[in-house]
Amino acid sequence: MNRIFRIIIGSGVAVFFIWLALKNINTRELIKSIRQTEISHIVMAIFVFFAGYSCRIERWRLMLINENPKLNWTECAGPLMASVAANNVLPFRAGDIFRAIKFNKQLRISAATSITTLFVERLLDLLMIVLFLGVALAYFGMDSSRLIGIGGGALLSGGAIILFLLIFPSIFKPFAYWLSKAISRVFPKFGQKLDAEFTKIFTALEHTSKGSTMIKLICWSFAAWLSEGLVFWFIALSIPTISYDLAAWLALPVGTLATIIPSTPGYVGTFDYFTGQAMTALGNREESSIAFAFIVHAVLWLPPTVVGGLYFLINPIKKTK
Repeated sequence: MNRIFRIIIGSGVAVFFIWLALKNINTRELIKSIRQTEISHIVMAIFVFFAGYSCRIERWRLMLINENPKLNWTECAGPLMASVAANNVLPFRAGDIFRAIKFNKQLRISAATSITTLFVERLLDLLMIVLFLGVALAYFGMDSSRLIGIGGGALLSGGAIILFLLIFPSIFKPFAYWLSKAISRVFPKFGQKLDAEFTKIFTALEHTSKGSTMIKLICWSFAAWLSEGLVFWFIALSIPTISYDLAAWLALPVGTLATIIPSTPGYVGTFDYFTGQAMTALGNREESSIAFAFIVHAVLWLPPTVVGGLYFLINPIKKTK
């Protein structure tokens, strides 16, 4: 019942934001803007999109090789793209669940390591979003509190906290082991298993937080998000009615942050509305901005869904007994 309720709420949120995005839009002008799109720039955007995901795959591989040093890029590519495809079409972040538990045997890693890398990935991505948002706001001379509801100081503090958690994860180790010991007094077997899982988790975190490893992870993260920013920018260049294409670099972090709002798989509505708002905030027409948001959304959604879906077809997930 709770899942059904969440699906209904998410669908309602998506419909509401689609309505907000389109309520003042001239439909003819919107269609005209989409039809005028230059395909060559879209092709470039798709090419850069896959370059960005190549960086994400390498970043994930670097996090996993502490447990499986022989793991190569190709072995990681399929599971990562498949998980993105699942997230795009299934509710409740099902793709993350698949990646956490369904591919471990073929990757020769533990579930604890897989789950830990998902957590580190989220922190790295959030750090990059904060970085790109801060740079965009500074470049365009905009007040962050008016645009996203928080001040520049809060944004800077948030970034610093994320970086601290990435570099010093061991700060949570005493509490984790205290918890496992406390549980062991009541449930000995479960406490022992929890203690073993905590050991795997902190082993993985110690690997990712090492100076040389963390620098590589941050660099690959930056390359991945720079590539995604170029996707936004190439699509802005593809629409002749976009008067200020550099606004795409503001739309990147704003649209991405909007995906935190509960919605449907693929973030229908929330992403489109806030991406369009970021474009209009810098002087672009509403019809052109929404056309931009829809095309960006299609480019970010369709390629990984097709590639990941093909991986699922070729390598179907077997039910665990």
